[in-house]
Amino acid sequence: MVPVTMPPTTEARDVFRELGYTVSDDGPEFVAERKWRRVHVTPLRAADATDPEPYLADGGDAAKLRCFVTWREAAEDLREHLTTLKPPFDWAVIGVTEDGDFSVMRGVPGSP
Repeated sequence: MVPVTMPPTTEARDVFRELGYTVSDDGPEFVAERKWRRVHVTPLRAADATDPEPYLADGGDAAKLRCFVTWREAAEDLREHLTTLKPPFDWAVIGVTEDGDFSVMRGVPGSP
């Protein structure tokens, strides 16, 4: 059973490492880098997946690439919610399982 009260932080780091990114090792949110890409990664609990606004307004410069990682059963709802919000950056959602499977859902083409 998926621990919905915990964000999939370890799973998110594992996914990005598997995809060939270098991952920073500090805090629940992290930066993944590969070649010219720098992705700000935010793991979300299933309960947070439909309300990511606090994670969008961090007060600093907006990241150009953002990825939100949540448990697979919440991923589609998060994608739909972000599509409605139309955040001012390129984004993707990754749905993960405890056993390491993941699926990537991209933002709307042409957004922001």
